[in-house]
Amino acid sequence: MHALDNITILDFTQLLQGPYATQMLGDLGAEVIKIEKPGTGDLYRSMTFFNEWIGDGESPCFLPWNRNKRSLAIDLKAPAAKEILYKLAETADVVVENFRPGVMDKLGFGYEDFRRINPRIIYASATGWGPDGPYAKRPGQDLLVQGLSGAVFASGKKSDGPVAIGTALSDQLGAMHLSQGILAALFARERMGKGQRIEVNLLQSVLAFEMQDFFTVHNLGRGFERPESGIAHPGNGAPFGIYQTADGWLSIAMNPWAKIKAALNDSALDAYDDPQVLFDRRDEIYGELQTRIRVKTTAEWLDIMLALDIWCAPALELNDVADDPQVRHLQAFTEIDHPRAGRVKITNIPFKMSETPGSIRRPAPLVGQHGREILRDLGWNAEAIAELERAGTLTVQEPGA
Repeated sequence: MHALDNITILDFTQLLQGPYATQMLGDLGAEVIKIEKPGTGDLYRSMTFFNEWIGDGESPCFLPWNRNKRSLAIDLKAPAAKEILYKLAETADVVVENFRPGVMDKLGFGYEDFRRINPRIIYASATGWGPDGPYAKRPGQDLLVQGLSGAVFASGKKSDGPVAIGTALSDQLGAMHLSQGILAALFARERMGKGQRIEVNLLQSVLAFEMQDFFTVHNLGRGFERPESGIAHPGNGAPFGIYQTADGWLSIAMNPWAKIKAALNDSALDAYDDPQVLFDRRDEIYGELQTRIRVKTTAEWLDIMLALDIWCAPALELNDVADDPQVRHLQAFTEIDHPRAGRVKITNIPFKMSETPGSIRRPAPLVGQHGREILRDLGWNAEAIAELERAGTLTVQEPGA
């Protein structure tokens, strides 16, 4: 049994934020029907890194966010699309979309359209800047939101200028809030007997995760200033940061200065043993620590520091993470077979449930791969399905085709 068995989601999303949210729900057992553009599908299918592709032309951008889904590739502007999607909505539980505000309403697939068919439906919309306001019609994208939210001034050195976080922070936080809202609405529906509308935007998702920083700025009346040393948070003093060792890198978090002195066994560090000094002279102290830490390997420092219960860990490049002993122990990565990409390594479900564990049951689908079976389940016969394909309303890609 899965936690979301018998929950059906009509997923109109593409790119990252929406697909990640619906994938998380699919991992928990929900039946996710991914609605895609005929022929080309999700825009992320056409994007890649290094100008390289996986297997027979599959995208490393698309595959990670779309497992545990079936794909229905259908032209939303075709009259037949309404009949099909409205029929699906009769028994669906959730609709998720991340078009710009107003697009789904114009197509006839807005909240009111689906609510008339099914008052219990939960309709979740994900946007960049929110459903209305001065920026509502602007393109909303991860990097743009990182910039406006101030997150780009939280990392790096003072002289670097703004530094973007090297992962899709805004999209992934938005996905978390989107899935959280949907789960809360499903729970509320069990108590109230009706669905509701959910609106999530990237901007507020990032602002909410910066709450500690904004609380400090707004209530202490001063801004953060990044140091030149690379201290990992602009509000912290030494030793908080990442240091180069003889053979790699070491992260050191907040720690009593006495423990740092004991680890380095250097009485010259006594001069810095004051909280205000550790902040005011943090660039200088970082340099002093870096000089000392560089003489031993990462493993040697871990042995020394962990024996003193110092908060530290190796800092790893992406290529090395999967081989870390704790990562292996957690089974944080697993492998599945994809009909065109072949055997691929993927990130596993990041939490465990004792009674209703999640599972990875399907790889990311091909464009429209499950269209025929979805329509057969709705009662369409073979000739009617073939006619939709001839008209270009429906497209189907099959494994091996």
